[in-house]
Amino acid sequence: MNPILKRTFAYFVPYWKLIALSAICSAIVGGMDGAFAWLIEPVLKKIFSGKDTGIFVMIPFGIVALFAIRGVARFTYDVTIKLAGQKAVQDLSNEIYASTVRQDMAFFNRKSTGELMSHATNDLSTMQQGIANVLVGLFRDVLSAFSLLGVIFYRNWQLAIFTFVVIPLTAYPAQLIGKKIKNASGRSLSIMGGMTAILQETFSGIKVIKAFGLERLATERFRTANLQYLHQFQKFIKYESLAMPVSETIISFGIAGVVYFGGSQVMSGRMTASEFFSFIAAMVMVFTPIKKLQSSYNSLQRSAGAAERVFKLLDEKRSIVERPGAVTFQRSSGMVEFRDVSFSYGDEPVLQHVSLTARTNQMIALVGPSGGGKSTLVSLLPRFYDVTGGAILIDGHDIRDISLDSLVVQIALVDQETTLFHESIANNIRYGKPDATMDEVIDAATAAFAHDFIMQLPQGYDTSIGDRGVRLSGGQRQRICIARALLKNAPILILDEATSALDTESEQMVQKALDNLMMNRTTFVIAHRLSTVLHADNIIVLEGGRIVEQGRHDELIVNDGLYNRLHSLQFSDQETDSALEIHA
Repeated sequence: MNPILKRTFAYFVPYWKLIALSAICSAIVGGMDGAFAWLIEPVLKKIFSGKDTGIFVMIPFGIVALFAIRGVARFTYDVTIKLAGQKAVQDLSNEIYASTVRQDMAFFNRKSTGELMSHATNDLSTMQQGIANVLVGLFRDVLSAFSLLGVIFYRNWQLAIFTFVVIPLTAYPAQLIGKKIKNASGRSLSIMGGMTAILQETFSGIKVIKAFGLERLATERFRTANLQYLHQFQKFIKYESLAMPVSETIISFGIAGVVYFGGSQVMSGRMTASEFFSFIAAMVMVFTPIKKLQSSYNSLQRSAGAAERVFKLLDEKRSIVERPGAVTFQRSSGMVEFRDVSFSYGDEPVLQHVSLTARTNQMIALVGPSGGGKSTLVSLLPRFYDVTGGAILIDGHDIRDISLDSLVVQIALVDQETTLFHESIANNIRYGKPDATMDEVIDAATAAFAHDFIMQLPQGYDTSIGDRGVRLSGGQRQRICIARALLKNAPILILDEATSALDTESEQMVQKALDNLMMNRTTFVIAHRLSTVLHADNIIVLEGGRIVEQGRHDELIVNDGLYNRLHSLQFSDQETDSALEIHA
């Protein structure tokens, strides 16, 4: 068996009881096809040759009873096998989600959101449909075909050879066409992933599209991708539609031979008309499950194309792994050291030989021009990426020797991108501590100066904030994120330009909340506005991935260095802006 399909069917093993019940019911349905074909000959013989009117009267009742039994069996196997298929796909879906969210940040830098969404929706849907069709028909059609072939060979083995010989001849074109279906399906799903990415980017960036009048350009981009999908799907339709005509054409040779030689035997008296009708009925019936099996095979190949993409995603190796015997921390003291740290994105160096120490409860500010490596440096601390040179230590332990679960507990992050979820405010704050009580949530919100505006909302803490928190202002969203970090109560805090996108009034309120958050914590602050880091214990000036200066504000400001120039430029701009406001 194809390794991909073998791996897929392994997800059905836990549900073998449902599959076994389905197989039994399928055997009943499949066996009845052979029974119907078998009974035609004796029934016709008794009615038309023996003039048995009693059997003739009972036939309608027998037909109804047999079809009722067949209907119950068909319903049972259909429900059980589809349920087993759905449960298996559900397990696979859960595994994909868990595997994906635990990937490192480098993985998400390589993959678009739309592509990942396509794997979890389109690919799984295709797998589910294909596997369900195969399993539903597998037992029924195989047993039906074998029971009918048994009737055929019993009635007349010479004529059966004409039927049986052409059936294997359909295998090669079916396999060839099935391979093309699998390839076309995989390429179609790949293009569909690109379309999903376009949709995700469009809807998340709709404000920019409208602001720049890019509706026509966005529409044309989607139209082009959609046309590519159509061209690829046309190939899939062509191959899938070709399979049945090719199979039927080959089968027609067997039918023609049976009609000619069987008719000759009837006319010569070597075979009765009732036996010939029974044979013809079984022969016509046997081609139906065979054609269904071929259709199931094509569905299976399409499913294999989707499964190949899904398992490729599941097999992605994480670059951030936990070392054997990793240390478990309850709570660190907050002592952090960057020891000769270097980092590269591929062949592009971003940080080079960075060394600094943050003592317990100190505030370390990272400043410098854009692209200097500030955000990358703090991203190394929670192991979003691993250093390519040197080491980062917490309480003297290399963070690569600390268990991932206990490392993430030591660090809280407040980013310039206020990431909120389409849930209640209380649940968004609880992301900092999922088992927090309502009192703890309120205390965190109060310390973040968010309680008052929350209570003014329609349902208070139970208010749903919409997709990415669109129902809140920028300052309100940031204070919710600060409340989340307060609730987590981690000893190490990272503030990545947490006030850069706020107006002056919002910034003042958020800064008060940040002051509460930074209390008794080792804090790394990436600052766009130097006024927010004047009181930092140590200011690290980064340029080109290197530390060019470090010290307190009063030490750096007297030097004719980069910090002095940035400070002079920024504060002269602020004075000009203030003068313009007064003049206006």
